[in-house]
Amino acid sequence: MLDFNFILAQAAPAGGGSTLIFIFGTMLVFYFFIMRPQLKKQKEARKFRENIAKGDKVVTVGGIHGKVLDVNDKTAILQVAKGEIRVDLAGISSDGAADGEAIKNAG
Repeated sequence: MLDFNFILAQAAPAGGGSTLIFIFGTMLVFYFFIMRPQLKKQKEARKFRENIAKGDKVVTVGGIHGKVLDVNDKTAILQVAKGEIRVDLAGISSDGAADGEAIKNAG
């Protein structure tokens, strides 16, 4: 007859150190492939929005193209084809400035 306790005792893991190394390695990979690039992108977006100046051509996150007429701490006034709009600086896309073809009537 088989002794199940003997079989289970042989199947026990060798040590707990390898588990800690695996957890630490997973956290390290998570940081370098997910968190670090995201933090870098957020920092670049914040820097872009802080450096928006009068005359810049920008695109909002909603896809509105315009030329910056005035900027204050939290908002910017954009000249668009049929007038002016006020947008929050967080609503301006940090993917880059608008091209001149996209803003034909903005001035």
